[in-house]
Amino acid sequence: MRAAYARLWVRIKGGNREPEWLIAELIIPVITLSAYVFLYKMVQAPPEYAGFVIIGGTLMAFWSNVLWNMSAQFYWEKEVGNLEAYLVAPISRMAILLGMALGGFVNTTLRAIAVFVGGILIFQVPMALYEPFTALVIFLLTIAALYALGMMFASLFMLYGREAWHTANLLQEPIQFLSGTYYPTTSRVIPFTVQLLSSLIPLTFGLDGIRRVAILGEGITEVWPNIVALAIFTLILFPLAKLALNFMENLGKKEGRLTLRWQ
Repeated sequence: MRAAYARLWVRIKGGNREPEWLIAELIIPVITLSAYVFLYKMVQAPPEYAGFVIIGGTLMAFWSNVLWNMSAQFYWEKEVGNLEAYLVAPISRMAILLGMALGGFVNTTLRAIAVFVGGILIFQVPMALYEPFTALVIFLLTIAALYALGMMFASLFMLYGREAWHTANLLQEPIQFLSGTYYPTTSRVIPFTVQLLSSLIPLTFGLDGIRRVAILGEGITEVWPNIVALAIFTLILFPLAKLALNFMENLGKKEGRLTLRWQ
């Protein structure tokens, strides 16, 4: 826990060191959301679709944080020489990633709340949140599953470096498409194959559950399958992340690929 707290403190302190970054991170997402909201209004889509976009953009901030501020972090640490210090220190690798996750969660939550509230107020999105506790449970389970997935990806970055970095770039847009960031994946116009692939992503169940509770006014009796799916994702991904980290670390030590060589 001390190691996790130390990494958390650095992440929070560094994430708020440049005030102009905060302004950009608040304005740019709202501009992106505006494009989809205006598109739905132009085609006269149901008003709840604007709410779907706001919630999708809010949760996408956490996915971006998982990819770049957690999964890719070991790659950056290898480049600057910190990874060697992590590996020789008598601490758990999971503790380091936990600190990164908690620190990134705090910073991202502050920005996500601003984007969510700003989007709701600017576009006058109707809300029907009758069970806030249910929405909170789905949100926390979604975050847990996403960060567990990020821990598993971190093992790839630790060993493969730039190749895994390109993979993260590749995962950005497809995940937005498959998870239904700006539209509901349960729509009848979405092909069955796409829906099947989207069911392999925990973000899909989180987005669908929160939208149904917060926008459509549904309760736990309707969204309990989403809660069960997210709990299963979390229980499976955390042990897999631990196994992947240990395997990749041992493989990297044998092949000498955990340090950056300069010639």
